[in-house]
Amino acid sequence: MLTPAQFPGVLADDYPAACAELGLEPAAEGYGLVFGQDGDGARWTVAISDTALVACALAAWDCGLEYDLSPDDRSVVASLPGWPLPVAVAAPGVPDPHDPSEEEGGRPPLAPPDTRVWGPAQRRLGADEIALQWRVWREQLGDPASPGGAVKKPTGLHKGIRRALEDAQEYVSDPPPPGRIRSAPAGEGVRTLRVDGPGWSMVARTDDIAFVLLDEEPGEVLPVGRGPALPGLLEALEKLAVRPA
Repeated sequence: MLTPAQFPGVLADDYPAACAELGLEPAAEGYGLVFGQDGDGARWTVAISDTALVACALAAWDCGLEYDLSPDDRSVVASLPGWPLPVAVAAPGVPDPHDPSEEEGGRPPLAPPDTRVWGPAQRRLGADEIALQWRVWREQLGDPASPGGAVKKPTGLHKGIRRALEDAQEYVSDPPPPGRIRSAPAGEGVRTLRVDGPGWSMVARTDDIAFVLLDEEPGEVLPVGRGPALPGLLEALEKLAVRPA
């Protein structure tokens, strides 16, 4: 999916920037991305306007069900050479996946961001993983049932954390591009927030603490205790967040 509420975070901090990485206009309804191969095995990414088709396919496959993903030609917006994300499968009966030539594709082929070294892509991937495995990360800090309790707070306020919180606070008065603040359900009355900015990513639960990752702190996950200010900030960000349809 490539929509304001759901896009490969590894590509960019927000939806318009992720579209720009693929050379697409940031359409309000977004796109579905279909990764495939031609008869020679060349990788192609097909962007379609029928986002519901891709959403249904993903939901079915997540449940272990078969689903025929066959986009209508009328929904095809662009056919781009290469794959922007790592794909661990290959189409049966065709040569191994490879990029088409630049002459054939009309542009340099798409390729996954390099995540072997720490940088923006790795930072966003780390935040996505924390959002998916919140309980595991939270239990490393203290009792998840006691948000104000046994959290090991950093000594003082890390300057990178301060910058991230200040940027996030500015979002409240000056909303950022779509996708920089995303919200997903995390239980009754609770939401998980994913917030990104220049050089930082934040994951938070509206009833709990936050974790911040920084470009200048390779591999570090910095907790932000609930305190008196965080609840109000998270509430304000939640009101601005894009939610999946």
